[in-house]
Amino acid sequence: MSAFDLPWLVADIGGTNARFGLVTSLGARPSNVAVLAGADYDTLPEAVAAYLAEHAGGVRPGAACLAVAGPIDGDRYRLTNSTWAGSVRDLDVPYARLLNDFEALAVSLPHLEGDDLVSLGGPDPAHGVKAVLGPGTGLGVGGLVPTEHGWTPIPGEGGHVTVPVVDQRELEIVRVLQSEGLPHVVAEHVLSGPGLVRLHRALAQVNGVTAPDLTSSDIVARLDDSLCAETVEVFCGMLGCFAGNVALTLGARGGVYLGGGVLPRIVERVRTSSFRTRFAANPDMPGYLAAIGTALIVAPQPALTGAAAWLSQRARRELVS
Repeated sequence: MSAFDLPWLVADIGGTNARFGLVTSLGARPSNVAVLAGADYDTLPEAVAAYLAEHAGGVRPGAACLAVAGPIDGDRYRLTNSTWAGSVRDLDVPYARLLNDFEALAVSLPHLEGDDLVSLGGPDPAHGVKAVLGPGTGLGVGGLVPTEHGWTPIPGEGGHVTVPVVDQRELEIVRVLQSEGLPHVVAEHVLSGPGLVRLHRALAQVNGVTAPDLTSSDIVARLDDSLCAETVEVFCGMLGCFAGNVALTLGARGGVYLGGGVLPRIVERVRTSSFRTRFAANPDMPGYLAAIGTALIVAPQPALTGAAAWLSQRARRELVS
């Protein structure tokens, strides 16, 4: 088997789950998609071997593109919210490359359409630099830049910037978190699945009430619980402020897209929240931000679509050369 022989393996490796798929023809979307719990495997190669054996008929891929939730250095990876670390060469695939997970999500953007997206306000996303961000186990950020050779993704670790706070309640939340051992509160500490839990606990202290320990799933599911509802609203508002900061930093006039594992579960609550108001509320650049469209990605496994598109682009270059 040589490089770029089909099928190809694509993966989206997060801190909680590892998602895999196969690309069986050039330009096709991934098939044989399966989600494996990361905690069930000691290493990424073990998870890959299990997927290929149990969900892909034991095939040997000629190429692979793996999107990982953490910084990459050449062929090496270390997940931010998992113990998995190593080299993509350990997979023994003829052509294997790594992308940051939100880099892959950025590559997917030109391939999303129709029901893959839900508008969160503003004009329809236009041509130009695009930003993508979203809360899951962590908080990912990426960009996509149009060039004469097509789209070029920009990886980053923007989820670890200092948390955005604009009012007294949010400042009090940060002070609670600092008192609990987070002297420097970053955006990911509150704008993520675990961040929802921190927000809920901190808001209880700010409001002077006693609240049970809840998971992020519990918090978003308890629609009749006032503290849970307030937690989700604060979460969406702070996310809007953060998304506006990302848009300004990247000059993302082509649109800001939200992904991750948390938001697709609360689509309507995000749409009716203060997200969009807070997004455009920058005192110096409100008109600039108001002209940028925002959308929520609801397509299944979009990072796999991005990894497949990235491999297709590389394969076509190889065929031309």
